[in-house]
Amino acid sequence: MNSFYDFIVVGAGVAGLRGAIELSRFGTVLCLAKRELTESNTQYAQGGIAVALGPDDSPVIHLRDTLAAGAGLVNETAARILVCEGPVRVLELLDWGVRFDRDELGQLAFTREGAHSRNRVLHADGDSTGREIGRALYAHAQEISNIHFCEFGFCRDLLVQDGRVIGVELMLDDASHSEQVAARAVLLATGGAGMVFANTTNPDVATADGAAMAWRAGAELSDMEFLQFHPTALYVKGAPRFLMSEALRGEGAYLRNDRRERFMPACHELAELAPRDVVARAIYRELEQSDADDPVVYLDVTHLDPAKLQARFPRIHKTCKQYGLDITRDLIPIRPAAHYAMGGVRTDRDGRTSLPGLYAAGEAACTGVHGGNRLASNSLLEGLVFGSRAALAMAAEGAPVNVAGARACADSGFGKGDAESLVQESRELVESNVGIVRNAEGLQQAVKRLQEILTELPAADTCQRAEARNIAECGLAIARSALARTESRGGHYRSDFPVSDDANFRKHSILKGELVHFE
Repeated sequence: MNSFYDFIVVGAGVAGLRGAIELSRFGTVLCLAKRELTESNTQYAQGGIAVALGPDDSPVIHLRDTLAAGAGLVNETAARILVCEGPVRVLELLDWGVRFDRDELGQLAFTREGAHSRNRVLHADGDSTGREIGRALYAHAQEISNIHFCEFGFCRDLLVQDGRVIGVELMLDDASHSEQVAARAVLLATGGAGMVFANTTNPDVATADGAAMAWRAGAELSDMEFLQFHPTALYVKGAPRFLMSEALRGEGAYLRNDRRERFMPACHELAELAPRDVVARAIYRELEQSDADDPVVYLDVTHLDPAKLQARFPRIHKTCKQYGLDITRDLIPIRPAAHYAMGGVRTDRDGRTSLPGLYAAGEAACTGVHGGNRLASNSLLEGLVFGSRAALAMAAEGAPVNVAGARACADSGFGKGDAESLVQESRELVESNVGIVRNAEGLQQAVKRLQEILTELPAADTCQRAEARNIAECGLAIARSALARTESRGGHYRSDFPVSDDANFRKHSILKGELVHFE
């Protein structure tokens, strides 16, 4: 591997690939994937991609829905960019071979999901949209000679010189050796933080690497307290917390409690199509009120057309079958699970972070486009739009920087504890104390214990240990931010402060080091 590339992209999901493709017009690009190139959050995105291309839709209407879902915190400028540039980016995907589902007339088939006022969500292979988009982007990127891919290249830390990010420190072959690689600019496109929690719909790679690396390097994080818990994750013994797509409710699925009663009509005027935070908390209350030892609620699609269900959701149908469930006949046991981080590395609308030379895009970033509660299926669109915009801004960065004198950010601790048991404790602690419902006592306990865990963790000298550090650090960042926001809003709910406080908190949280402020 070379010691210098014009640009480094950390992550090979939709934001990383789209950024790499754009950057290739301006120089050499190293695109890093810490596992196989096909393993990212993008590959697990079932629901679809929202875009205002339908005959009864427009960017203005899409913007209105995005603002309404975001609990008063959406950055309107960023959201307007998303909905106005989104159609161009999606039409570009069609040119690059993405096979979106079409109707019987051959037209793009738009569906509707929660909190959307129009049918504007495109799907591919029914419920494998992210996988299809990732396939097409990777195929296109492979044809570009300026893009160099590195599988199993784990980015342990950023290299910082005189307050500027000038490259990355890589661990290769699970730390059998490491090396420093310099660049004009670095793009973090590392995806989400689901593995910070004990229950998540995210894949194992979603260990909050981007947010943790940026925080260690001194960058600002924003809105870390806003986590979206997907209301409907499969809850079966021995099964992963497989995502039961929002589109199921868009097609007419019901939610039933353990008495087989629908409960959402009494909670919100949109019933099962209410925003995700509303649905997740309603399910949480049902679980709390249940007398069962291991309570669940149920997703019910048995009243819908079986043939249409199997055609529309082939991946979901097949996965449930593996665990003895036929979605056309059986109620599906579900619970909420950590799904999406609205917060992340704070950026402007062109992906710039507070550290020169460092950019971020996709779920790892926080532009404010999602506010306190992401509108369903806006995330893939965000990766395309802001991955491209970040790349254009990076192209203006200056000449190469020599890594001599650069430093990798200091390790969090050199304790002698067992990384595997400590990271499991960290995840369970965040799940119980920093989950769907929070309070001051639980958050304070989480902050205290996570600080201790970080001193007990051994040095990050393997990929597993580095991920453990990132998980605990991100959990601490979320807990600190949640403790500072003494109100409830969107994906952040405090039982001790159950109402929104616009006068003091209709602002974004900014975390730098140990301090949180709002602006």
